[in-house]
Amino acid sequence: MIPGSFSYHRPASVADAVKLLSDLGEEARPLAGGHSLVPMMKLRLATPAHLVDLHGIAALKGISRNGNNLIIGAMTTQHELLASDEVAKAMPILHEAALLIADPQVRYRGTIGGNVANGDPGNDMPALMMTLEATYRLEGPGGTRDVAAADFYQGAYFTALEPGEILTSVSVPVPAAGHGYAYEKLKRKVGDYATAAAAVVLTMSGGKVVTCAIGLTNVHETPLLAIDAAKAVIGTSLDAATLKKAAAAASAIMAPAADARGPVEYRKHVGGIMVTRALQRAAAIAK
Repeated sequence: MIPGSFSYHRPASVADAVKLLSDLGEEARPLAGGHSLVPMMKLRLATPAHLVDLHGIAALKGISRNGNNLIIGAMTTQHELLASDEVAKAMPILHEAALLIADPQVRYRGTIGGNVANGDPGNDMPALMMTLEATYRLEGPGGTRDVAAADFYQGAYFTALEPGEILTSVSVPVPAAGHGYAYEKLKRKVGDYATAAAAVVLTMSGGKVVTCAIGLTNVHETPLLAIDAAKAVIGTSLDAATLKKAAAAASAIMAPAADARGPVEYRKHVGGIMVTRALQRAAAIAK
């Protein structure tokens, strides 16, 4: 349970961090909250020769509004998301999902950048960011580029990040006023990853769904957008038949691993239930 030896670096700017990661190559790893990396190091399953601690970079912290977008620095913690009046007012589903991540101790240290950047299919924020049509700002030796959350995840722990790049901020369009939202998550115990989870953001008019997006957590090797399920509810009042059809469409794209959280069919079944519950609750909230 003791990590191997490594050299510690604490850059003061994004440029310095990028240079360190580029110069040190595959032997270096960035350190954000550390909840994924440090346990792996303790088990000697990860043995980086260099750790580049991002906590000294003030530019990576904070929450601000830029027009119709909420800009969240990558080193902003889950606790800071929960404490933000701006987040609670403009994007309550982000507040709701952050509250379901692990426990208070983890949320005080865990960052939004770490949660979305490492490609863990069990993390809660990636599917939510896809649902919200978020964009990630990446900075590296080749400059700065923006990548849509929906295009970022390529496989379990594989993302669009290139060598030497770090994710510096997340830009999230503020949903329309009066939108409905819900993040439904089933987990075995406090602090566990989801057996399955679903995020829904929708708008309604005249009792019928006008727009809808549905994201799925931990039911595939990457977070998913349930596009066909979302299409199935457009123009409907979310009657029982429509909810059943949407849940079936969502379950059809799930391919969860059989693990301690249950066999494949059980996790797909639970995933469909999370979609149904999220749709129902989002519709009840929508104005």
